[in-house]
Amino acid sequence: MALTVTAIKAAKPKAKPYKLADEKGLSLIVSPSGGMLWRWKYRVDGIGADGQPKRIEKMLALGAYPDVGLQAARERRDAARQQLASGIDPAEKKQRDKRAAKIGAANTFHAVATKFIEKCRRDGLAETTLRKRQWTLGLVARAIGNRPIAEIKPIDILDAVRPYEAAKNHEKARRTLEFVGAVFRYGVANQLVAADPTRDLRGALASRKPKHLAAILDPKRVGELLRAIDGYEGQGITHIALRLSPHVFVRPGELRKAEWREIDFDAAVWKIDAAKMKGRQEHAVPLSKQALALLREAHALTGDGQFVFPSVRTPRRPMSENTINGALRRLGFTGDEMTAHGFRAMASTLLNESGKWQPDAIERALAHKDRDQVRAAYHRGAHWAERVEMAQWWSDHLETLRNGAEIIPLRAGA
Repeated sequence: MALTVTAIKAAKPKAKPYKLADEKGLSLIVSPSGGMLWRWKYRVDGIGADGQPKRIEKMLALGAYPDVGLQAARERRDAARQQLASGIDPAEKKQRDKRAAKIGAANTFHAVATKFIEKCRRDGLAETTLRKRQWTLGLVARAIGNRPIAEIKPIDILDAVRPYEAAKNHEKARRTLEFVGAVFRYGVANQLVAADPTRDLRGALASRKPKHLAAILDPKRVGELLRAIDGYEGQGITHIALRLSPHVFVRPGELRKAEWREIDFDAAVWKIDAAKMKGRQEHAVPLSKQALALLREAHALTGDGQFVFPSVRTPRRPMSENTINGALRRLGFTGDEMTAHGFRAMASTLLNESGKWQPDAIERALAHKDRDQVRAAYHRGAHWAERVEMAQWWSDHLETLRNGAEIIPLRAGA
């Protein structure tokens, strides 16, 4: 006989739990405390204690009354019966779903992204890079940070980065999308998510125009720049860093983080730790006579500390990343004319145009990473002698440019 709402409301608690039966295995268990719980009894094929196949009786919880009413309980029973007819054990599926939900709650995008950043730290990425990734995580934290990573769809990611595109900050939008993709690929590798949904977003953001860092490339203008640098009247250690920049043409971050322990005056070489390099490989910079002279000048000022170019605020930290660019601005060079990074483009262009040096030697001097690891291992050592010679030629050439056009005396009576 089918259960009715009236019968349920009339049921009173007893000393022991008892059952109000409905149809097709559904029942309502009334506890001594007055609570009422829906249960569905069913049978599945299994193995008995004797090791023989047998039908096993199981019970599936369908919720509590009155939160789950009579009609809702019957609908849940019917859904479970359909699963059983399809060969799915409803109780086992419910347990799997619970486990998946628990795992999903623990593996939110924020949690997985944090694990990814920690992996990057173990891999030896620079603190600056780690801070940028942590900052990028903050950009999407409100939109998708608390969502289980497995539930995030492409449209959710697009909604998280579109505000930056709408604000015309295309670079921020692009970098944020790249970071989200990297987190998802980490999740795929660790079996936390099936696929990287950012693959479906290729071309979704506005394409960006390539940004070229400003640099002076004309030899005559290079001479003007060098003469202007000689006349700089700011901090002494800043002046030395500014004068050294064109000679070594390393990345600005590598210059400002230079440490005295890396400088070998006797061997005339500066060995930059792999952790400071963009390609995460130690980089050796041959030092010309001019570069060594500038470093000795700096040593007289900061040689008793850690950094060659320390911060003006504390010797325990390197020079600010804006110092060289700020000095160039004080000299009258705008951000569209010259940047600290522009010394690299200057060296690359003029060294290649000279025709004196192998392109591979110039690339090694610039610490550009070769994607072919075998070739890269070879070229790290193959061009050292040429690079040493090139470093001295380049410093001499800079002096020639700084001094202006050479004057050729005319013979008397010519």
